[in-house]
Amino acid sequence: MRDPFITALNAQNAAYNWFNDLAVNASNVYTPGFREKRMMFSDYINGVSYDELPFKSTQGKSMPGRAASNLFVEGKGMFVVRKKDGTLLYTRLGDFSFDSGGSLVNEMGYKLQGYLTDQKGNIINTGVVQANANGSPNNPGHGAGGTGHMPTTEINLWIDPSNGKFLGKYDEYKVESDGTVMGIADKGKTKVPLYKVALVDFVNPSELAMVEDSYFVPTPKSGEPVEGEGEFQSGLVEESNVSLKQIVNYLTQAKMQLDVASKLINTNKQLLQESLRLIQ
Repeated sequence: MRDPFITALNAQNAAYNWFNDLAVNASNVYTPGFREKRMMFSDYINGVSYDELPFKSTQGKSMPGRAASNLFVEGKGMFVVRKKDGTLLYTRLGDFSFDSGGSLVNEMGYKLQGYLTDQKGNIINTGVVQANANGSPNNPGHGAGGTGHMPTTEINLWIDPSNGKFLGKYDEYKVESDGTVMGIADKGKTKVPLYKVALVDFVNPSELAMVEDSYFVPTPKSGEPVEGEGEFQSGLVEESNVSLKQIVNYLTQAKMQLDVASKLINTNKQLLQESLRLIQ
């Protein structure tokens, strides 16, 4: 026999968990690159259980960035960034700028990854990552990062740290829509492809595991990196993909569920007290 008191407590606990996740989503409505947490309820013998679903992987809207080096991906794909310890992370947040060494990095110093290209813009494969018996790369996060376990490299354009100007052969750069980083000289007359920004996707991107805010790593359910299908736009970043209108609707439903569960608990409490009074 189902215990109505336990059922009501489980329903109340599920509503509290729903509120907590909705609060996280609501507080990150304006956080660039944030992926909405999803959730669902399932029935079981003593009421309901609260189950977290994969992250919402749909694209957020674009918004003006703070520098021309900021990047936005229109379509399916994620940037690859490398932490100081060599770990590779995947993100939609393109808040990149040049550090004192001329490398494109995000606000936390993680270096944007790309591929070296020849003068025709063709990607140069700088090496092959050794794979273990099950086909996955050895030391994951320290070599491969692009599609097919192709090694990536940091994008460095050699900037003078004293004045922020480019040195060497090129006066400026431009990121084309296909991700090719062009070195520009002679007042725009000379354009040479230097790198191509790595853009990867996953068979099931919503199953990536978030290890830091807006930064993810692959899981067995997400699959290994495959080639992305997006276009790049400079000077923009992606907004959160949280829908404020939808969150408000969910909060209303969560409050209703919490109120019903609370009334059930109070009713069962009163029934129990009355039963004890009659027994006495």
